[in-house]
Amino acid sequence: MRVRQYINLYLSIIMMLNSSSLSLVLKYSSASSSSSTCRLREQFSLNGMYQKGDVILGGLFEVHYFTVFPELSFTSEPQQLHCEGFDSFGFQQAQTMAFAVDEINRNPDLLPNITLGYQLYDNCLKLGVSFRAAMSMASGTEEEFLLDETCSGSPPVSHYATCSCLSDRGKYPSFFRTIPSDAFQVRAMIQILRRLGWTWVGLLFSDDDYGVHAARSFHSSLSESGGCVAYSQLLPKDNRPTELQRIVREIKSSSARVVVVFSNEAYLLPLLDEVVVQNVKGLQWIASEAWTTSSVFHTPRLMPYLGGTLGIAIRRGEIPGLRDYLLSVRPEDQPANNPGNNMFWEAEFGCRLEPLAGWVEAGGDVCTGQEDLRDVETNYGDVSELRPEYNVYKAVYALAHALHDLLQCDKSSHWTRTEFSGTLSQKRLFVKKGFPHFLCLSLSDSTECSRCPEDFWSSPERDLCIPKGVEFLSYQESLGISLMTASLLGALICAVVLGIFTRYRNTPVVKANNSELSFLLLLSLKLCFLCSLLFIGRPRLWTCQLRHAAFGISFVLCVSCILVKTMVVLAVFRTSKPGAKASLKWFGAGQQRGTVLVLTSFQAAICTAWLVSASPTPHKNTRYHNDKIVYECVVGSVAGFGALLGYIGLLAFLSFLLAFLARNLPDNFNEAKFITFSMLIFCAVWISFVPAYVSSPGKYADAVEIFAILASSFGLLVALFGPKCYIILLRPERNTKKALMGRATTKT
Repeated sequence: MRVRQYINLYLSIIMMLNSSSLSLVLKYSSASSSSSTCRLREQFSLNGMYQKGDVILGGLFEVHYFTVFPELSFTSEPQQLHCEGFDSFGFQQAQTMAFAVDEINRNPDLLPNITLGYQLYDNCLKLGVSFRAAMSMASGTEEEFLLDETCSGSPPVSHYATCSCLSDRGKYPSFFRTIPSDAFQVRAMIQILRRLGWTWVGLLFSDDDYGVHAARSFHSSLSESGGCVAYSQLLPKDNRPTELQRIVREIKSSSARVVVVFSNEAYLLPLLDEVVVQNVKGLQWIASEAWTTSSVFHTPRLMPYLGGTLGIAIRRGEIPGLRDYLLSVRPEDQPANNPGNNMFWEAEFGCRLEPLAGWVEAGGDVCTGQEDLRDVETNYGDVSELRPEYNVYKAVYALAHALHDLLQCDKSSHWTRTEFSGTLSQKRLFVKKGFPHFLCLSLSDSTECSRCPEDFWSSPERDLCIPKGVEFLSYQESLGISLMTASLLGALICAVVLGIFTRYRNTPVVKANNSELSFLLLLSLKLCFLCSLLFIGRPRLWTCQLRHAAFGISFVLCVSCILVKTMVVLAVFRTSKPGAKASLKWFGAGQQRGTVLVLTSFQAAICTAWLVSASPTPHKNTRYHNDKIVYECVVGSVAGFGALLGYIGLLAFLSFLLAFLARNLPDNFNEAKFITFSMLIFCAVWISFVPAYVSSPGKYADAVEIFAILASSFGLLVALFGPKCYIILLRPERNTKKALMGRATTKT
């Protein structure tokens, strides 16, 4: 996919003739008597896999994502670079080449009496590492080799380089590939955009030849088709945070909702991290083949942002026998100087074959070499989506057939055309002159049908998987905003009333109505208002668990205060009877606080048991709509939810019953009347809540529950504290002990 990878299957063919040290590097050249010996000063430190043979095929693959270069002091010999971020897909491609070589060696009809070997290197996605590997393949692994002055190199064959610049035969006369040029990819993207009516798009591309040439071609093609590029941004090589932030801010502020990206994972992943940080959603991404099928983007963290991405994918193929070969890899198959399998084994199982000092002490595992790849969940053995791997397989067979035909004719002959099918699923046509030129002519007309992922559904034309709509009670919609506003307003009124009661805490109205319980009641009402906010927004595990627990405990605290206040009212009026004053000792301040605490603790125990046994969890519901996902919280245990509501209902009923019995007590300001009225409102709201909640789908069930919380909270707030605030603020002449304790005149 990049220019630096044009040597991806670099053909470094060395033929050993009998026992002589004479060597030939393939390119219609012969050995010269002027050959001289060359001694290597030093070997590069490269990750690789090797197998001896009469003919050596070289290959470069992306087995690691990142390269760590040593610091250059220019005062001492620099350390060797090393690579990080193991990529199992790159290793799978390297193993596919090894499998193809092994398969050809077992084929008696192809290259008889010649054994193929290979030198496979990790390019670590860096140009410098690729050139080091290419030089190592050209010079071999021996300390001395013969230098042939007539050797002019050998043709590279790439399975992954798509840059259209490589089609220039003037600059790259010996470059070949088994993957189409980006010119075809750009043409396909333009057709997709035209088909969907998307003419205003953003463009992002990597800072390399692959990205720059693809973006240039796309820009001109889009203009010719009548479209426009809203912005065009180059992804920085060094992943500078400030530059990435600037690019994402431009994407966010642009009116273009379609973003076309020509890049690989290393450039794009840091940008998408910034997209997540700035929470940029609602974009339609169009992916180039370099990252369309990359597994690093298929994560729960990125899917909310990349869901519904359309992309161009490399054609898929099948390679019989490859899966068994991949799963047969063992670390002991490679000698000590051939660490490819060992690196894979350690990355796959998270252990060390040769642990470093302190590894075991830190809790690290030691590999036994007997671990089974079939026992781990990994993409390494998945052969259902062989795309670049299939191109590797074809490239190895192309080279093998070219060499086979070369050995069947004298060196002065020129080839015109050759066909082969072998074990490939389709016939390949080669047009040759001197070396293996080829063009794949046969394309399948068959249609592949596959089921869309869970969060997607098919378009009306059934040619695309498009993301399903998402529904939950959001802070951005009018219903969510209205409920949130009401909740915050209720909490604010509670704070204001609390301030009024604090300011006038020494007046008779506040003192006569048990000021301590009144303050606690106001605090619990404020919590009731605020707990409704947990029902708004996309359901998460913690919000699902917390919303009902906070609701249940807050309301029990509130109703417990009301119940104790009612009991105190009854006890006070009973003291007017002879011998009844002793009953007041059971209703002192300590007993009141203890009763509220005990009653609330029962609810806390119910919530704890519910969360431990069958906790509420977020759930994606698709029963209501085929084209929409409804995010909701399932209660987990209906019995737990029922116990929570039932306990609140029991306390509310007891408060109502006691307040009803005390409603006719003769004080001018009898709080029992207001408690009776408030409990009537409370019970009416929650009795009507149950059928409404059960019959409401999706986000409307949450809205019903929030409405019940707010309605009952406002009812308690207005009924219990409205009359008191009225007297304190508007009728201060009634805020006296005489006015409050005066008996009502009885009508005769």
